[in-house]
Amino acid sequence: MLEHYNDLLERYEFQMGPVRGRMATALDILTDALTLVGQHGVYCRSARQPQFPAMDVRLVLQQIEDSKSLIIEAMAQQQKI
Repeated sequence: MLEHYNDLLERYEFQMGPVRGRMATALDILTDALTLVGQHGVYCRSARQPQFPAMDVRLVLQQIEDSKSLIIEAMAQQQKI
């Protein structure tokens, strides 16, 4: 586990329990990654479509968004249990 997320992990685990707390921390890590990739996309533009980020940046952004959606769904299922 990344040490700079340790305080956040402890807080989320205390608030939500160990499983949902770890998923919430993973969401925060993915959100940070999404922000960094999004910033990169501002400078890395597609040659064919300059209004859009490069295709590889768009693919990474989509994968991160999909991962976040899965974690959110898992958290909702875990809360029902």
